[in-house]
Amino acid sequence: MNIPLLVFILSAGLHSGPPNPSYQTIIRNGLLYDGSGGRPYRADIGISGDTIAFIGNLRNARAAREIDARGLAVAPGFINMLSHSETSLIQDGRSQGDIRQGVTLEILGESSMGPLRPQGSEVAPSDRVPWNTLGEYLTFLEKKGISCNIGSFVGTGTVRVFVLGEADIAPTAAQLDSMKWLVDQAMEEGAMGITNALIYPPMSFSKTDELIALAKEASRYGGMYTSHIRSEGNKLFEAVNELITISRQARIRSEIYHLKEAGQDNFWKLDSLIHIVETARKQGLPITADMYTYNRSSTGLSASFPPSLQDGGFDSLLARLHKKEIRDQMKKDMNTNALDWENTYYQAGGASGVLLLGFNKDSLRKYIGKTLAEVAALRGQSPEETAMDLILEDSTRIEVVYSSMKEGNVSKEVGLPWVSFGSDAASQAPEGDFLVSNPHPRAYGNFARVLGKYARDEKAVSLPMAIYKLSKLPATNLKLVKRGGLLPGYYADIVVFDPEKVADHASFENPQVYSTGVLDVWVNGVLVLDNGVHTGAKPGRFIKGPGYKKGLLVQSSPAIPAR
Repeated sequence: MNIPLLVFILSAGLHSGPPNPSYQTIIRNGLLYDGSGGRPYRADIGISGDTIAFIGNLRNARAAREIDARGLAVAPGFINMLSHSETSLIQDGRSQGDIRQGVTLEILGESSMGPLRPQGSEVAPSDRVPWNTLGEYLTFLEKKGISCNIGSFVGTGTVRVFVLGEADIAPTAAQLDSMKWLVDQAMEEGAMGITNALIYPPMSFSKTDELIALAKEASRYGGMYTSHIRSEGNKLFEAVNELITISRQARIRSEIYHLKEAGQDNFWKLDSLIHIVETARKQGLPITADMYTYNRSSTGLSASFPPSLQDGGFDSLLARLHKKEIRDQMKKDMNTNALDWENTYYQAGGASGVLLLGFNKDSLRKYIGKTLAEVAALRGQSPEETAMDLILEDSTRIEVVYSSMKEGNVSKEVGLPWVSFGSDAASQAPEGDFLVSNPHPRAYGNFARVLGKYARDEKAVSLPMAIYKLSKLPATNLKLVKRGGLLPGYYADIVVFDPEKVADHASFENPQVYSTGVLDVWVNGVLVLDNGVHTGAKPGRFIKGPGYKKGLLVQSSPAIPAR
């Protein structure tokens, strides 16, 4: 017999809870998907404080607020395994784009908001940034007020820049010791583990042995290693095997960020990729992945350039783009199926597969929503010259979308039992400063798309399994305590949605549109979304990783070797 069903039968048949108990909230008559992936069952939920106090028959109970969830699904709050809400939550703590999809926990990755050097150094935060360490940043967010829970990994690139700057150099033994100390500090402050994005300089400058050394530090605290692997295209297998090597040698749980096979020449690699990962899993290595549910990726236009141009940082790139000999070489490089770097421009099929999302300068915003090919024609330039000039004129990496994946592969990946979901985007709102640029539609639709398009409409995954992959799977991977499930004693992070109506509406042409079908969301027992309307409540907390040491005082940093 299904265990949740057995629990319900015992609850409903033998008792109805304490005589006339009183709860803060009762969710009645809902169909409960408890996060286990098993069959749903009908029951009531009683919430007291921040906790699920009772699940069963609560016909004799009363609550200050009662929700009738008849005909609706009730699930654990969803976990965004790769969020980029680092600054959007400072700007607007309501986290509307994700809350309206049922996301109650944002996990930040690829890079991190600390450690930063003390003020007065060349990479110091501005006077408006009241933190230096990762723990201080997350505590700042919690105190400022956020509607969602928040957690973060510490970036291997962040600690690298802290110690080495942005140059393509290897650390000395003393410098590596300093980097390890910074990882230890972040883990004790509550980091989930270490993270990186190895196609981007300066993170791409890290060699495997450096990453193993840092992963061993995170492993000592029970943390994970998460990575946008070094290649998602021509050297996909080599990149996955590097992650597996790091996992094996550091004895650490590892996750591949936004699983994909980029570029038409690499679409065939999915089955082999699955075989590599599942073979490692059968050997006892805890390898998992997450994904976003779209067949186009998004990153900077600068990712169309070789990493060597970015040695020394973005200012060095700008200086190099002024030199004719480098620009001439760039025109060739951008149209080369490179094996030694990830050529996102080539993978997208060239300029027509590159969609421009946002600019810093007002004079360039007329190009938002156009392809690079269209803008090149308007300016009377080659696409390659246009790309270089736009970056020079805007003095930013310029966010773009690349048409680089196959829809059939995306659908198959959605059904893999070891794959969870991450938006790889900020949670925001279609208002104010957020309207200045276009996001990827995954910012508004990634999780609703799992429930609607892929579970209900295309049957790529069952609804119970989709909810498991949105809740318990990432919670288990992160070693979260009392989150990711519907059980008495768990924190009351709860979602009520209509499985027949939940849907994403954001598109590449019109990306700033909320998903619909999620009706009610509780975070730590507080109602944040009430019948589809945000309440303004901000009960979100800094969720600590397994190495957290309560009451830790930030120690003075070690002597950092000169660069």
